[in-house]
Amino acid sequence: MEESRQGGVAAEIRSRLEQNFAVTQLEVVDDSERHRGHAGFREGGESHFNVMIRAPELGAMSRVARHRAVHAALGSDLVGRIHALALDIDG
Repeated sequence: MEESRQGGVAAEIRSRLEQNFAVTQLEVVDDSERHRGHAGFREGGESHFNVMIRAPELGAMSRVARHRAVHAALGSDLVGRIHALALDIDG
């Protein structure tokens, strides 16, 4: 994944993940433009994201626990502003 422009939501995702995990690798890509014309698309983007995160504390967790931990770190307020969030998570 290549790093895309960092809008407000993308920067907030990055910040919250870096605050909550010992991140060794993190990529946040705003993929909204690829969803133009689909449900949840908003003009200006920041509705669809791909996130790849590597953090040691996530390695020992099950797949479901990893996703829950990332969602908890992002918080319901931020997750509620995102239409689609694709996660690639590992330790």
